[in-house]
Amino acid sequence: MHTKPTTQQSVLFGDLVGRPVVAKFDQAHGSSDGGAILLKAADQRLRLSERLAACLPDRRQPGKVEHEVIEMFRQRVFAIACGYADCNDAARLAEDPIHKMLVGRDPIDGESLASQPTLSRFENAASRTALFRLANTLCDIVVETQRRRRRGKARRITIELDPTDDPTHGGQQLSLFNGHYDTWCYLPIAGFLKFDDEPEQHLFTYVLRSGKAPAKLGALSILHRLLGKLIDAFPKAEILVRLDGGFASPEIFEYLEDARLSYVIAMAENPVLARFAEPRMKKARRKSKRTDKTEHFYGACRYAAGSWNRRRRVVFKAEVVRLEDRDPKDNARFVVTNLPDTPRAVYDVYCQRGDVENRIKELHHGLEIDRTSCTRFLANQLRVLLTAAAYVLMQELRSHATKTSSARAQVSTLRERFLKLGVWVEKSVRRIVLHFPTAFPFKGDWFHLARALGADVG
Repeated sequence: MHTKPTTQQSVLFGDLVGRPVVAKFDQAHGSSDGGAILLKAADQRLRLSERLAACLPDRRQPGKVEHEVIEMFRQRVFAIACGYADCNDAARLAEDPIHKMLVGRDPIDGESLASQPTLSRFENAASRTALFRLANTLCDIVVETQRRRRRGKARRITIELDPTDDPTHGGQQLSLFNGHYDTWCYLPIAGFLKFDDEPEQHLFTYVLRSGKAPAKLGALSILHRLLGKLIDAFPKAEILVRLDGGFASPEIFEYLEDARLSYVIAMAENPVLARFAEPRMKKARRKSKRTDKTEHFYGACRYAAGSWNRRRRVVFKAEVVRLEDRDPKDNARFVVTNLPDTPRAVYDVYCQRGDVENRIKELHHGLEIDRTSCTRFLANQLRVLLTAAAYVLMQELRSHATKTSSARAQVSTLRERFLKLGVWVEKSVRRIVLHFPTAFPFKGDWFHLARALGADVG
């Protein structure tokens, strides 16, 4: 029996605006990602894909290669930045003129982009050694970029490591059940750098770990590799390490102290710390009862757990929380530190790590860094590093949008405003012309970004 095709070339709205409206998908050399040329400019400035792809050796027979490693690397990174997180999206983008141009192919006459099977083989070919080199090079690029931008000058550099959860829904290697998150998952660790009082936290690493990995697993290795790079690039900067309670271990404390780094690290409450905080807690309870509001006081003590080699300064916030229609609740918080500042000032420094959680949300919701659906663990590690590279490019765009309305825009907003832009591609012997719509509401900001990334605007 003959059936009608499910894909139509046009649709007709009979009386939508007082007359018939026909919609046709017949623009052969068009793309909905025209603004992604900005990503290409950012990538060229950083030499990001060039340097990262060089970490992945190509063991294929040269005579049978149709898609170079650097092309496949760029195809995945640029597609992720444009909102296509999965290899399955490759079929829909194979003939897209902008995406062909992004990887270095002719937008009109160039060969099709790599297919999903080809990209999957590329992802599964990465070795542990190659992935280590790739992660190390990503860190190098981020540090070098900030050194150039600041000419090697910074008062304080804040290092932040934060574990997060990556739920899995298949038979992935090292996907294990985690009782805290009540799901099968990976537990990756993300690393960020913050310079002075600037709002941006720059992603420098993203390491995938098994679903039962303790928070501190791999932290010392990450810090050790990073520290030498930072000292070389910013020899006069104070380096502060800010971590959550999962990292509060004698190994971490001793390493940071031996390296002469400042630190603020959260610590879980225990009976000894509770006794130190109790006098301030009593004051907070009395004041909260009198004002019927949340109240808090700050203090500090010297404390050593049984496994520590010495006593350390612990700053605490003694707080009573009052919410409408609820009983008052004690909420004591503790931070181990070697900073000499007042307890309140130290605690305020620690609380600023909340911004890192927003960056991790961007990675999850803006770029789908948790799309770790490959069976092999190493293939999934490559995937998160590809996504990390895409995020570095998006952060580069945001860093040049400081004088626009998108200065603090989320990744998803940057994509919608500057990348998802309809375009018709025209090619002549001498040049390629991208025809964008005249009625583009962020045209001024787009030109600002283009100029900042090296374009000549006529």
